[in-house]
Amino acid sequence: MEPLQLFSLIIALSAVLAFINIKFIKLPATIGLMVLSLLLSLVILLAGSITSPLVHFLRALLTQLDFSDFLLDFMLGFLLFAGALHTDVKKLRQSMVPILAFATVGTLISTFAVGAMLYYLVPFLYQPVPFIHCLLFGALISPTDPIAVLSILKKTGVSEAVETNITGESLFNDGVGVVVFLTIFNIAREGASEIETSEIGLLVLEEVGGGILLGVVLGYLAYRMMKSIDHYQTEVLITLALVMGGIALAPLLHFSGPLAMVVAGLFIGNRGTEYAMSATTTDYVHKFWELTDEIMNALLFVLIGLELIVIPIHHAFVYVGIAAIALLLLARLVSLFLPALLFRFKHQFPGRTLLIMTWGGLRGGISIALALSLTQGMERNFIVSITYIVVLFSIIVQGLSLGKVVQKLNRKQPLPSVELEQETP
Repeated sequence: MEPLQLFSLIIALSAVLAFINIKFIKLPATIGLMVLSLLLSLVILLAGSITSPLVHFLRALLTQLDFSDFLLDFMLGFLLFAGALHTDVKKLRQSMVPILAFATVGTLISTFAVGAMLYYLVPFLYQPVPFIHCLLFGALISPTDPIAVLSILKKTGVSEAVETNITGESLFNDGVGVVVFLTIFNIAREGASEIETSEIGLLVLEEVGGGILLGVVLGYLAYRMMKSIDHYQTEVLITLALVMGGIALAPLLHFSGPLAMVVAGLFIGNRGTEYAMSATTTDYVHKFWELTDEIMNALLFVLIGLELIVIPIHHAFVYVGIAAIALLLLARLVSLFLPALLFRFKHQFPGRTLLIMTWGGLRGGISIALALSLTQGMERNFIVSITYIVVLFSIIVQGLSLGKVVQKLNRKQPLPSVELEQETP
């Protein structure tokens, strides 16, 4: 099947499942789509036990699509730009130091904590797995997924300050997490003895620094173009060109595309809205990207559900996956509390706030895409399977219960409506 035909088929399937969810099931859109696509996958697998050619055909189609490349090289740029576009930099700036600390130091703490705990636990449930491969799992599962977070968080009733913290951290730790994953991936592929510290430092500087610089440059160019005209159709097209051009250019320069799109989205969504766009243009730009975000999210969560058809599930993987859920939640809590104590902003983040951020740190398609990019020699089947189990729990269980967790914690001791905005900038 041609790529365009396959893409069209997935869009059609997403529309049908979205209709069924809104009409009958009435779950939050992203969760409903994933649950329905999971059920569809289970039906297909059951039918495949009778008619195996059907499963082989569908597996071939999903493999042809290459979920990892499709998400990381195409969809991610659109989704991160759309999320950043609607983020208020003024609110973000007031909690920027904690957000950056959680996104960098917190991600590193979680990566090594998850990797170490998994390394010592796995022999009891499965078989010994090299430490470097456990670290790979820690790196790909530690960053919270901004796509899952942004799509679910709006409906949970958390305070504005907490929402800003979780959203900001998710937008930035995604880019940081990908850089950490690539660094460990290269070490696993080349061997620790073949990789020098200077090479790791250069990779981090190139990916992170280059990504931020590219985002600023592209954002500024688009800003200047939009400021010089007043034609909403063309200005919407400029933002689309910014994203598509950016996600094509970043890999060629070896820069972080996700970070570039976050920075460009923040630039256009704030400075562009204030100085370059009329009220009419602002309305059209925001609505266009809101709709794009919804469509991309629908496709993503349907694909996550359908991936069950191609992901190998062994009973030992299920046991490890369930254990990994507990390990990840513990590591997430530690990776928030330690930076809060280390950088002395614990008073700004009461324990209940960090608990909400722990439970609200959702994992999603990015983790699955990174896992699918591993080679067979890196325990690919094992890591992909436990990643899938963790992501399903995160989106369905944590996503559906986050609102209740917030309400329960608020009943015990209400969160101030704006915790961080009381601080002087």
